[in-house]
Amino acid sequence: MSDDLVLVAEIGRETGTRSSRRMRREGTVPATLYGLGQDAQTVAVAWRELRRVLTTDAGVNAFIHLEVDGRRQATLVKEIQRHPVRREVVHVDFLRVDPKKTLDVEVSVELTGEAEAVTRAGGIVQQLIHSLVVSTRPDNIPNSLELDISDMTLDGELRVRDLVLPAGVTTDADPDDVVAQGLITSAGAAAEGGEAPTESVES
Repeated sequence: MSDDLVLVAEIGRETGTRSSRRMRREGTVPATLYGLGQDAQTVAVAWRELRRVLTTDAGVNAFIHLEVDGRRQATLVKEIQRHPVRREVVHVDFLRVDPKKTLDVEVSVELTGEAEAVTRAGGIVQQLIHSLVVSTRPDNIPNSLELDISDMTLDGELRVRDLVLPAGVTTDADPDDVVAQGLITSAGAAAEGGEAPTESVES
């Protein structure tokens, strides 16, 4: 979950491609603020400060207090546009949010621990689900969802229901969906004198 992050936005920026290019040369990024039934507002933020709030553990799910004309507004980053070649940030959309209301947001799933039983058997852990949509308040978004694989065995599976969600966080994902599984590798199967399982393809 993100700390109290404040980002100052300048108002009254000029619009248009030439103006946006000039702003980026000067170290600022064009942005748009919208949501909660209010009019969209064109603003600009300093690139260094934007990078600061987006490189916390929360990443792009950081809960940001965007300060516009002296007034702080609760926001999340809705979209980041990058240059197709240089990959530099060329525009950001900030979404106004109500801190007291839940919203749906995608959070990464991180595997923790070491599946020693799988490794000893010559297998690997395959992660099938890398992110999950959860519902929570904007100021309660977890940085990630952790799944401990320490007790996983070969041919074992860990499912969505095995995830321990933080307080105030829920998901509508199917609890039986497989998040990670232990699989034998070709090398491991050869050492055991067998064959690694293969997926059949129906024509």
